[in-house]
Amino acid sequence: MEAAEKEEISVEDEAVDKTIFKDCGKIAFYRRQKQQLTKTTTYQALLGSVDTEQDSTRFQIISEATKIPLVAEVYGIEKDIFRLKINEETPLKPRYEVPDVINSKLGTVRLVCSGDTGSLILTNRKGDLKCHVSANPFKIDLLSKNEAVISINSLGQLYFEHLQVPHKQRATKGNGQNTPAATSQENQEDLGLWEEKFGKFVDVKANGPSSVGLDFSLHGFEHLYGIPQHAESHQLKNTRDGDAYRLYNLDVYGYQVHDKMGIYGSVPYLLAHKQGRTVGIFWLNASETLVEINTEPAVEYTLTQMGPAAAKQKVRCRTDVHWMSESGIIDVFLLTGPTPADVFKQYSYITGTQAMPPLFSLGYHQCRWNYEDEQDVKAVDAGFDEHDIPYDVMWLDIEHTEDKKYFTWDKKRFANPKRMQELLRSKKRKLVVISDPHIKVDPDYTVYAQAKEQGFFVKNPEGGDFEGVCWPGLSSYLDFTNPKVREWYSSLFAFPVYQGSTDILFLWNDMNEPSVFRGPELTMHKSAVHYGDWEHRELHNIYGFYQQMATAEGLIQRSKGKERPFVLSRSFFAGSQKYGAVWTGDNKAEWSYLKISIPMLLTLSVSGISFCGADVGGFIGNPEAELLVRWYQAGAYQPFFRGHATMNTKRREPWLFGEEYTQLIREAIRQRYALLPYLYSLFYHTHVSSQPVMRPLWVEYPDDLETFAVEDEYMLGSALLVHPVTDPQTATIDVFLPGSDEVWYDSKTFAYWKGGCTVKIPVTLDTIPVFQRGGSVVPVKTTVGTSTGWMADSPYELRVALSTQGSAVGELYLDDGHSFQYLHQNQFLYRKFLFCSSVLTNRCANEKGHYPSKCIVEQILVLGLKKKPSSVTTHLSDGRAQPAAFTYCAETSALRLEKLSLRIGEDWEVRVG
Repeated sequence: MEAAEKEEISVEDEAVDKTIFKDCGKIAFYRRQKQQLTKTTTYQALLGSVDTEQDSTRFQIISEATKIPLVAEVYGIEKDIFRLKINEETPLKPRYEVPDVINSKLGTVRLVCSGDTGSLILTNRKGDLKCHVSANPFKIDLLSKNEAVISINSLGQLYFEHLQVPHKQRATKGNGQNTPAATSQENQEDLGLWEEKFGKFVDVKANGPSSVGLDFSLHGFEHLYGIPQHAESHQLKNTRDGDAYRLYNLDVYGYQVHDKMGIYGSVPYLLAHKQGRTVGIFWLNASETLVEINTEPAVEYTLTQMGPAAAKQKVRCRTDVHWMSESGIIDVFLLTGPTPADVFKQYSYITGTQAMPPLFSLGYHQCRWNYEDEQDVKAVDAGFDEHDIPYDVMWLDIEHTEDKKYFTWDKKRFANPKRMQELLRSKKRKLVVISDPHIKVDPDYTVYAQAKEQGFFVKNPEGGDFEGVCWPGLSSYLDFTNPKVREWYSSLFAFPVYQGSTDILFLWNDMNEPSVFRGPELTMHKSAVHYGDWEHRELHNIYGFYQQMATAEGLIQRSKGKERPFVLSRSFFAGSQKYGAVWTGDNKAEWSYLKISIPMLLTLSVSGISFCGADVGGFIGNPEAELLVRWYQAGAYQPFFRGHATMNTKRREPWLFGEEYTQLIREAIRQRYALLPYLYSLFYHTHVSSQPVMRPLWVEYPDDLETFAVEDEYMLGSALLVHPVTDPQTATIDVFLPGSDEVWYDSKTFAYWKGGCTVKIPVTLDTIPVFQRGGSVVPVKTTVGTSTGWMADSPYELRVALSTQGSAVGELYLDDGHSFQYLHQNQFLYRKFLFCSSVLTNRCANEKGHYPSKCIVEQILVLGLKKKPSSVTTHLSDGRAQPAAFTYCAETSALRLEKLSLRIGEDWEVRVG
C-alpha cells in the first residue's frame, strides 16, 4: 500500500484486503499437483543404475507414465544428517539450485551400500541409521535402529515437471516432456502452464511449468513446529480442511492472526517431536512453497480371532507432510536428532549459527515512522533521561532521507546528521537508519546512476531494468543475487561514501520481500530476471536474505573487519541468522497481536533465528495504556526489544500515558537491562552451540507431553520461565510449571512451587510473571545505567535458585560487547558458577579466553535454603578467607549476601555453614 493510500485510511479500519493475495486455490502449481494426485502416477527406482561415489549414491527414478528419467542422489552428511537431491537427468537447461545458504564446508560421510534387486540399503558408519530404498514403487525409509522414523514418497506424491520447449519452438522441436497436457485453451488457463492469471496480472512463464513436490511420513509424530513466518500457533495445524501453509515473502500490512498465508519471511524447515525423538526436514527451495500437514491418530484394532483370545495391535500415529514448490529441484536434508539440542546443532551445521550481536542491540530500541527532525530526536533522547528510562538505540525511518533516496539525509530536517550522532554518542547510544532495496529512478541520484551504469538492477523479461512503485515513486530494484551488486552495495556504507554516517550508525532493511506497490500481490513479477538469467520465481524467498547479507558485510568492511554489525531485516530465509535480527512486521495495537507474537517468536527461534522480536505496542493503531504496559513487559523478556509505530498513530513514548504507566514501563525496561548479563550469555550460547535464546517448553522438557502444545509461556534459556499477561484486566493467570521432580521460584516474591502442575498466580498491572528454575544460577546487574555503555563496570548479583537436591549451576559470558576480538584474539571470559554441598564456586569455563574486567560480584541471593546458616565465608584463590554479612528470611527460605567484592574473572568460593 502506498503512503498516501495508507494515510487516507483510519487506523481502526485498516485490515488486510485478502483479494490482493492468493489463497491456495488461486495458485496454479498447487492445482496441478492436487489434480495429479487423483491419478495413479508411480515412480520406480532403477537400482541397476546405482553409482556409488565418494560422497553420494546415485540412481535413476522413472515415471511409468512418461519414461523420462530423474536422477536421485543420497548423501551422508556429518552429524547424522542425510541429504536427498532429485533432479532431471538431462534438463533442457540447468534448474535453479539455491546457493549461498548452506555451509560450504559440509563434511560428507561415506554410506555403506547393500541390498538386492528390489531394494538398496545405505548405512552410516555407526550402523544405527539406514536409508532403505525400495525400487517399485519408489520409496525411501529412514530407519533408526531398524525402526522407521521418516518415509519418503510412501504416499506416492513425488511430482516433477520437466522443463519444456517453449511453445514457439515446438513446431520444429516437438514436445516430449512430462507435464499435464494442455489439450485445450480452457485447460491451459486453468492449469496455468505457460501463463497464469491473477486479477489484472498475467504471469508469463518462459520455461513453462516446473514445479516439484514430495511427501514425507513421520512415524509416531503428531507435534510439528517451524516453517515460519505465519501469524499462527506454534504447533503446526492440520491443513486437511483448509489452506496449506504458504511460504512466499509478502508485504502484508496488518496481517491477520491465525492465518496460514505467507508474510515477510520464509524458512522451509520443520521439526517433528515426540517423547524420545526429535527430527527435522529442511526443504532447500527458494521459490514459492506450500506445505500440507495431515496427522493420522493412533488406532487400536482387533486382529482376526485366533485361539481363545483376540490379538490387539496398535498402529502408531503418523503425520504426513507434503511439500510443493513452484520451481527448482528437490533438495532436502533429513535431520535425525535424536534430541532437540541435536536437531538445533544439525540445522545450524547446515545453515550457520546466530551471529553474535553487539551488546547495545540487546538493549531497548526506540522507533517510529518517523521522528521528524534532529530536534525531535534530541527531545525524545532527552525524554528518556528525564524520566530515568534506559534505552540504547534511536531509529529513523524513511522520512530522514531526501525524497526517499537511501544513503542521503533530508537537508532541512537532518541538516547536520553527524552532530546528531555525536549527541547520541555522548550518551553511549546508537542510531539505526533504514535502507530499502528499491532505488528511486532519478539520474541525478548517485546510487541510482551508478547502479544503472553497471547494470545492477533486476531486469524485466525484455532486458530493460525492472521498474515498480514503492516509497520514492518509480523505483528500480537492486539485484542482490549478483555477488558484484552485493560487493558494490557493501561499499556504500564506507564512511567517505555514506556522507553523514559515523561508526554508531547501524542499519535496518525493510520492504525487502521485495515490496512493489502495484505488483502482483504487492511484490515483484515472477518473470523479472536476475543475475545468471534466473527468473524471480526461482529465488523470490531469498531476495531479502541477500540484502541483509550485503548490508552486514558492508558494516563489517567499514570497520576493517573489527566491529560486529547490527542489521534488522523484515524479509528472511534459512540462514538469515548469520547476518542479524528479524521481526514480525506490521502488527496491530490489539491484544490478539500481543498474544500471537509469542508463538510467532517461538517458531522463529526453533527455526534457527534466535534474534527476533515483535513491535512493542503494535505498529498499526493506538494502544490503550494497559496493552502498552503489558507489551513492554513481554518484550523485556524477548530477544529483540523495540517499540515502533506507524506515522498516522499518536505519539507513544513511554512517558506520555501518565506517571502510573510511565513507572510500569520504566520498571519493565529496567528489568531488561538488569538481565542483560544472562541474556548476552544466552546469545553467546546460541552463537556457539545453536540452542535458542527463547525456547518453547518442549525443548527443555522433551519427554513431558503436557509441554508439547504450550505457547502462552516459554523459557528464556534454561533458567527462566516467562508467562506474559496477554489479556486485558487480568486478575489471575494459570501458569504451568513443568518438571515433576523440579522446583520453581517466583523471581519477585521468591515464593516456590513444586513442578509438574499448573498454579494460579494473582497478577496486578505491575506483575511480570517470571519464574526461576530450581538448579540454576542467573547473573544480573545490580545497577542499571542510561544505556548499556554505562554498565560495563557495574557490579553483578548472582541469583542462585536451588534444586530439590540443593544444587545449582549457571554461566556468564563476557567480552567487550562490540568487536570480533572474542573470536580472533580469544578476548572473553566464560565463567561457570556451581552451588553444591553448600559451597558456591566461580570457575573458568573456557581456559582459552582472557579478558580484563573490573567487575565484581557485589550481591548473592540463594533461594531454597531450608535453614538459616550459622556462618558464610568467602575464599579467594590466594587462600584469603573472610566472613560475609548475610540476612536470611525463613518465610521465603532466601539467603542474601551484600557488600561483597568478589572479582568476576577470578576463582573463588562462598561457603555457607
